Amino acid sequence: MSGGRAPGILLGGVAVLLLSLLWMPALLPVASRLLWIPRALFSMASASGSTRAHPPSLLGSGYVPGSVSVTFVTCPNEKAAKEIARGVVVKHLAACVSLIPHVTSIYEWKKKVEEDHEVLMMIKTRSALVPALTEFIRSVHPYEVAEVIALPVEQGNVPYLHWVHQVTKGSGSQHHPTVDSPTVPSL
Repeated sequence: MSGGRAPGILLGGVAVLLLSLLWMPALLPVASRLLWIPRALFSMASASGSTRAHPPSLLGSGYVPGSVSVTFVTCPNEKAAKEIARGVVVKHLAACVSLIPHVTSIYEWKKKVEEDHEVLMMIKTRSALVPALTEFIRSVHPYEVAEVIALPVEQGNVPYLHWVHQVTKGSGSQHHPTVDSPTVPSL
């Protein structure tokens, strides 16, 4: 009886071997991608500051990840947001400002929970201009403490990111706008 089973096991083993050889070409692309996982994890773990790995889509594009930032600012109303937006664009502190009306903000202020309807500004600028942008916004913003939060852009549409750099080129990081600037109406 054991002699009858051996050929069946042998045939089964041969069938598995043949099937695996037939499937091997289909599995090679997947297997080669799986081999990149440990390298990518090691790269992410060891990346720091300027030595981090750049996304493949940005290689050769001339864009330096993080050189453009999106800055978020809330305003009490559309009029104030538009005045600030026009001011930062005229001064080349930003390439573009998108206004998002009707956001609700819930926050603690002076030990009391507040709820306000505000306008959110999304400001696209060079990261080097964020300090000057912040200073300008603080000088014209109606709030006692203006929200100015900047996040670096790591990836995106490279032509757009280059455009942000081009439009804001006229403003250096040393630019310090004043409160009584004639190009920005007082709020």
